[in-house]
Amino acid sequence: MVGHGGPVADWDEVVRYFTTDAVVHLATVGKDGGPRSVPVWVDADGEQLVFFTEEGSVKDRNLARDPRLAVSVTAPGNPLSFATVRGEVVERLTGGEAMVLVDSVSTTYTGGPYEVRTGFVAFRVRPTSWSAHDFSEG
Repeated sequence: MVGHGGPVADWDEVVRYFTTDAVVHLATVGKDGGPRSVPVWVDADGEQLVFFTEEGSVKDRNLARDPRLAVSVTAPGNPLSFATVRGEVVERLTGGEAMVLVDSVSTTYTGGPYEVRTGFVAFRVRPTSWSAHDFSEG
């Protein structure tokens, strides 16, 4: 992976922002070519980011059409510390395979498996560029 951006370009420093219960903002490319941003739960799995949504949702349709995306997140309790990642979906999972990732992400946010058991797709994202900044440090 090639990272670049602000003062922190090491993936290990950036990924720590995505392994908390902070809500992440996901931007996809809409049908009209414009950006669409929505809050989602995201977690890290090795060198990939993972998240889920309802099958057939706007996010799902947008990513089927164009796998490029961007995510941003602020550190819990510190809105002046944040990370951004641009990447592309490399895998879309359904059924039982999706639920493995759904439960993993849910555990990060709630401490346990997701209560709803059907109707989800999960995505694996290969980061292509990233950055992190902490403007609270003097």
